Amino acid sequence: MNNTLKIFIGYDRHEIVAYHVLCQSIIEQSSKPLNFTPLNLKNLSNIFTRRRNNLQSTEFSFSRFLVPYLSSYRGWSLFMDCDMIVTSDISELFSLKDENKAVMVCKHDYQPKENLKFLGQTQTKYEKKNWSSVMLFNNAKCKALTPDYVNTVTGLELHQFKWLENETLIGSLPLEWNWLVGEYPLNNNAKNLHYTLGGPYFDGYENSEHADDWNSVKSRTFSVSKKILEPIN
Repeated sequence: MNNTLKIFIGYDRHEIVAYHVLCQSIIEQSSKPLNFTPLNLKNLSNIFTRRRNNLQSTEFSFSRFLVPYLSSYRGWSLFMDCDMIVTSDISELFSLKDENKAVMVCKHDYQPKENLKFLGQTQTKYEKKNWSSVMLFNNAKCKALTPDYVNTVTGLELHQFKWLENETLIGSLPLEWNWLVGEYPLNNNAKNLHYTLGGPYFDGYENSEHADDWNSVKSRTFSVSKKILEPIN
């Protein structure tokens, strides 16, 4: 059995540092081997041909739905926005998978407090807001997500999971696995901190809640040891 966890992360040229810091946070905590794939549009140019929408806040707003296709519709794969850090073993999240579901998400029920977010972008408000920012795909049950479908349907059809036969195929994950920083109360027990309003790497968000947590991971991401490290037992 292949125990490698397949993790796809949104990649945006405006937030390059965020991708690498998220990867580091996952690496540090994981008890299983990992396979990371950045959803970089340049790498997907032969597959993803959709034109950018003015309401898109990131370059991976829609390419995230190619994950089942990129996984050959086999096994389970995780998608995550890049503006996050994980504070627990990511294998715990994979252990929550339900074979009867097509996709598993944190089912947020909230209205964004702000009208704008990072880089002055409009904070769009719609049903199932942020459900698709962390998705654990049961790839064999997501065959409707072909490149042609992802390239042509509306954004709401994708983000509101209208590609599924019915909503019973959407499983629930604990909110701790997609804790919305600045939207939810301060939570030192959150397993995945999501800086949805703007990461500490953006001007104006340097002192946001949990900024110290993100900066701590960043410092380790770019660290170089000046001495021989002790063996890992």
